Amino acid sequence: MQQVTVRVPASTSNLGPGFDCLGVALRIYNDVIVTPGGKSPLPAIARAAGDLFFQRTCCAPFSFSISIKGDVPSSRGLGGSVTVRLGVLLAMNFLSGNPLDRLSIFQLCAQLEGHPDNAAPAVFGGFTVVREKNVQRFHVSTALSFILLIPNFKVETSAARKILPSQITRAAAIENSANASAITAAFTSGNYQNLRGAFRDHLHQPYRKKLIPFLPHVIAAAEKAGALGAFLSGSGSTIAAVTLTNPEKVAEAMHRKIEKHIARTVIVSADNRGARLVQSPISSH
Repeated sequence: MQQVTVRVPASTSNLGPGFDCLGVALRIYNDVIVTPGGKSPLPAIARAAGDLFFQRTCCAPFSFSISIKGDVPSSRGLGGSVTVRLGVLLAMNFLSGNPLDRLSIFQLCAQLEGHPDNAAPAVFGGFTVVREKNVQRFHVSTALSFILLIPNFKVETSAARKILPSQITRAAAIENSANASAITAAFTSGNYQNLRGAFRDHLHQPYRKKLIPFLPHVIAAAEKAGALGAFLSGSGSTIAAVTLTNPEKVAEAMHRKIEKHIARTVIVSADNRGARLVQSPISSH
């Protein structure tokens, strides 16, 4: 069997009020290089992905090793764990004769993740809406820029979920529903101006600012600088903003509000292709 390289995009999820259901693939990538018969110790998440694939497909299992090269940071709310899990699943599928279609691979990845909002855009590209096992996917214009403020500290998803309340008020639930619907309508129609004001959230961001104390200040600065809106990417620590104009100005405004912390800013557009097999790994930089 030949070595396989799978290129998987980063993803930003939740988009504020769309908790566990909305996501966008981004043009930042990890290459997952899978070598059949490799002897190197496997990361636990890679081993679990391989085990689940062989269990579900009943394909003959084989040993493998992996290496990862690219620019998607781990535990920063950009789908780093998805890049590994999905890379392994797609490589196993290819090496086993492609027994699974993309939707089935997405479902396995979402099962491993425990939530589907990063897995869907990483698999299908673009803007995705997930409802249980159903995925709807839409193209995102390159006119829309995503500004990522990536702090130098990690936030583990499990810890970020533990601090969330078990209940919210009816008024908060109604506003979240309205905002998530407005975001979906804006992305699906391409009327991105309608994103303005729609990223306000009551389900997770007010509670997760305990972990990222400068979150509200960075969001306010991004919007004041002209962004359509900003939000915590996944469970953090990355904060994302979206804009149609002056992304550099928005990035500078966001960076000024991180107080004593260290962070970098990255300006990207959406990835509309999703994960794919490539001939050779990208170089890390």
